[in-house]
Amino acid sequence: MHKSGFVNIIGNPNVGKSTLMNAFVGEKLSIITSKAQTTRHRILGIVNGEDFQVVLSDTPGIIKPAYELQSAMMDFVKTALDDADILIYMVEVGESSLKDEAFFNRITSTKIPVLLLINKIDTTDQEQLEAQVSYWQHKVPNAEVYPISALENFQVDVVFNRIVELLPEAPPFYPKDQLTDKPERFFVNEAIRERILQFYKKEIPYAVEVDTEEFFESENIIRIRSVIMVERETQKGIVIGHKGVALKRVGVGARQSLEKFFGKQIHLELYVKVNKNWRNSSNQLKRFGYQS
Repeated sequence: MHKSGFVNIIGNPNVGKSTLMNAFVGEKLSIITSKAQTTRHRILGIVNGEDFQVVLSDTPGIIKPAYELQSAMMDFVKTALDDADILIYMVEVGESSLKDEAFFNRITSTKIPVLLLINKIDTTDQEQLEAQVSYWQHKVPNAEVYPISALENFQVDVVFNRIVELLPEAPPFYPKDQLTDKPERFFVNEAIRERILQFYKKEIPYAVEVDTEEFFESENIIRIRSVIMVERETQKGIVIGHKGVALKRVGVGARQSLEKFFGKQIHLELYVKVNKNWRNSSNQLKRFGYQS
């Protein structure tokens, strides 16, 4: 008997969805920073066992969209609600509601299994934790509630074992040696974007998209050429920095994480271009994979 299913992780921004998925998969597929809206796409991570395949889906945090890009991000969340075999609704200690009431109503009325994970319990005490568990059991009566710490790996294996128990009988959806549905260039873009989120303030990280134009892999080295898109000339200057110092720092950081990810030497060339108002352009959003 073989079990397979789609396990989709949803929740508010910054509750630890990407950390949880990376902990399950054992690989860094989703970027993690302290800024909200780090995850923009729906990223699949695949965990294979002899008699099971768990297809995990990390989604953007639920927000009220302010521009076209954010609307596209919320469409990824909607599809994650539609095709899940098991739903993981993730909250953090001290949180009391989802930022979109309609999404919340769909979670409480769904017929599929829901696992409600209270994350970041390493930041609280026993009394507060018990109050939180009781609150969420009352608020989402159709869910099984688990207190966890994705960062400390506490209770992550317990939740994963429960997921495997709940999976429906089915053949695998993907080849057993596959880790994700995304191509190599996607992870190059994300590694660069992660450094931009870490190194720049204010609107810069949200105005940036990365496009990898060349990816040539040989036996010992991968040669990559990527373009960082910004919306305005002033942003271009900030990203490059005085004498190119800021851009160089992004390149060094991204190269280090990519060498770890691919297990090979990386030669990375970075360029910066202005792509006006790409976040509100349907054509550009299609090009970057946010809209079909």
